[in-house]
Amino acid sequence: MAKKTAAEDKNKLVIAISSRALFDLDESHQIYKSQGVEAYAKHQQENEALILSPGVGFSLVKKLLSLNTKKNPIDVILLSRNSADTGLRIFNSIEHYQLNISRAAFTRGESTHNLVSAFAADLFLSSNYKDVQKTLQSGFAAASIVGSGSKNAHPTQLRIAFDGDAVIFSDESERIYQQQGLEAFTKNEQSSADIELKAGPFKYFLKSLHKIQSAFPEADNPIRTALVTARSAPSHKRVIHTMRKWGIRIDESFFLGGLDKGIFLKEFGADIFFDDQHQHCKSASKYVPTGHVPNGITNLK
Repeated sequence: MAKKTAAEDKNKLVIAISSRALFDLDESHQIYKSQGVEAYAKHQQENEALILSPGVGFSLVKKLLSLNTKKNPIDVILLSRNSADTGLRIFNSIEHYQLNISRAAFTRGESTHNLVSAFAADLFLSSNYKDVQKTLQSGFAAASIVGSGSKNAHPTQLRIAFDGDAVIFSDESERIYQQQGLEAFTKNEQSSADIELKAGPFKYFLKSLHKIQSAFPEADNPIRTALVTARSAPSHKRVIHTMRKWGIRIDESFFLGGLDKGIFLKEFGADIFFDDQHQHCKSASKYVPTGHVPNGITNLK
């Protein structure tokens, strides 16, 4: 069940992001894995002046921060397993890209998932799978980064795409599909077309985005959202009715009936896409930055 965060009550969108989700730290991470923490620390200190390349979550963060106003406050917080000393290179890169990130926590190897609640974050992006799992179990939206940085993103507009079941919605319907098959799933969705789906972990993050969208005219809006789901007709009706009841607008909807999602996300130009299934994340990450949401029945296997 998604948790309504304190950030929402304060009318503030809060994003927590790890250093490896914000920047490309693959080279440094390989040194850490192959040579240990001392070699990693030495590498970071020797390269403090070398600016890091953007990572999977960079485009999302940069565009969100460009929308930060007193009317629609947006805060991005860095959560890092680095020490403050080895994290100096990260903050040098933040300054280089002129990202308005002033809050950070450096845990020197300890888990960061408990800090998501402390900072009242609406979303946590990390490369650490276990931290993401624990964050989701605590009721907060979280995703493990997949692939590389943005390749096909829109030049100015922030575009975010979501899968439906186990991401925006709970996995109640997905469980029927996995346990009883497509025919039982379709029958259930038809008979429940007017019954609202339960909330998934990303409902309140999407709701916060919708609130920011609503502060701008619908034409030329700085944010555009999409639902990209394997559902097809007639199971799409329950999704539409649920979004209506929630009062959330989705700009584009793709009911693909099992087709590969990647090419559609490329055409949409997503800054990031969130999905609960590994196979869809693998397909999507070839074209757009992707966040795997290890939630629901497909991730219990």
